[in-house]
Amino acid sequence: MAFLQVQFFSDVLNVASTVNVVLPEANQGIGIQASGKEELPKVLYLLHGYSDDHSIWMRRTSVERYAAAHNLAVIMPAVNHSFYCNEVYGERYWDYVSKELPDTMQRFFRISDKPEDTYVAGLSMGGYGAMRLALTYPERFAAAASFSGAVDITATIDRHDEDGLAGRVFGDVEELAGTEADLLYLMKKNADSKAKPWLYVSCGTEDFLYDQHHVFIRNLARYKWDVTGHDEKGAIHEWGFWDREISKFIEMIYAK
Repeated sequence: MAFLQVQFFSDVLNVASTVNVVLPEANQGIGIQASGKEELPKVLYLLHGYSDDHSIWMRRTSVERYAAAHNLAVIMPAVNHSFYCNEVYGERYWDYVSKELPDTMQRFFRISDKPEDTYVAGLSMGGYGAMRLALTYPERFAAAASFSGAVDITATIDRHDEDGLAGRVFGDVEELAGTEADLLYLMKKNADSKAKPWLYVSCGTEDFLYDQHHVFIRNLARYKWDVTGHDEKGAIHEWGFWDREISKFIEMIYAK
């Protein structure tokens, strides 16, 4: 696999931005299984959590090795503490990750632009981001995954707002319900979409986000989204679980 750290000027953020990208190669080297496919790579947008950045998936998992076997390109952006939103008092990270980033990656690299070849996944805050992308633009993705996702944004902010995240990013948290930042609102709004991605939602039973995980899955099923839920007994909010889950998710999207 080729590993690139891409630095480009973002018009949306008005600042130089960094994205890590993994691209398939014909010869992967010793110990790496190559796919042997020659068509344009499929694409996975892989999102980081609240305490991390664009480098974390490469540092804490074997995602490069998992992608190599499937001719899969992996794109890993950085969004700081934005929850992948346009911050009320800050930057337009939603516009960046949902519009500018995919357009820029398509210009820079020979990767597929077909919805059936496009996926998004993330952990914790990135799980929220992945689900927001999939529920907002269901026609753009074949599948999406949330690992230990902060899928109830109001409950998450109520529990973890030591640094004033709510006011800076979201403004008045009490007004979030029924907005584009509310995943329940999005799943209801787009319930009748003709094209819907398959959604994979997983969490450990000992994770502090486990309760909202289950409510989220029930609501997705209620509004007729194609969702597969997974509870891992004893798992907590940690990288051993997320490494297993990203490997599993990649295998599942190629098996479908």
